[in-house]
Amino acid sequence: MSPKDADIEGQWHIGARHNRYPDYSGILRFNAAPTQLLPIVRQDHEGALELLPMRWGLIPSWAKDPSIGAKMINARGETVAEKPAFRAAFKRRRCLVPMLGFYEWRKTPAGKVPHFIHYRSGDLLAAAGLFEYWPGADGADPIESYTIITTPANELMAKLHDRMPVLLAEKDQAAWLDPKNERREELQAILKPYAGEDLDAYPVSTRVNSPKNDDADLLVPVGLPVT
Repeated sequence: MSPKDADIEGQWHIGARHNRYPDYSGILRFNAAPTQLLPIVRQDHEGALELLPMRWGLIPSWAKDPSIGAKMINARGETVAEKPAFRAAFKRRRCLVPMLGFYEWRKTPAGKVPHFIHYRSGDLLAAAGLFEYWPGADGADPIESYTIITTPANELMAKLHDRMPVLLAEKDQAAWLDPKNERREELQAILKPYAGEDLDAYPVSTRVNSPKNDDADLLVPVGLPVT
């Protein structure tokens, strides 16, 4: 679930917003989906934070076809520093992916049940991400894109799935965003399951299974919270 640009600017005190996509509106998205333009936060080389839209699904700079990005919406934290598609971005193109929450599906005998996971406080989550610049090919326009890094599930999430996004605590965000930080061991240590106990999860409608549905009713609980 992708928040409004204004809410992101408020939480991270961002002064610079960059958008070269005329069809990007920066509105609240209740059902963000791969290949959509969604907001990320990055740090420039002077230390200022920037908010800008990028396509969800990282397209490596060497890719011949941008469609490969649809297969790269996530990167495993355990191997992200070595994988050819991600290792260059891991060194110097790291970002935050702001979220109001995210969905995960729990397998049951009756089928997969979607759940919404969020901070109890209502604050925005900051997932660890990587971004990349694809220069274009065969007349196609350049594309900036990103991926979300995942890690083994914490205690709450393990009741739904075996993995979860890396959610960065505020104390780790500066080190992660700094493009001059090349201390691999420090960066790798950040990519761990979220240790806080302030996440809640509850089941929601299967309407979320279709990205065509993008409205507040997707967040209405349809069962008891996960405990």
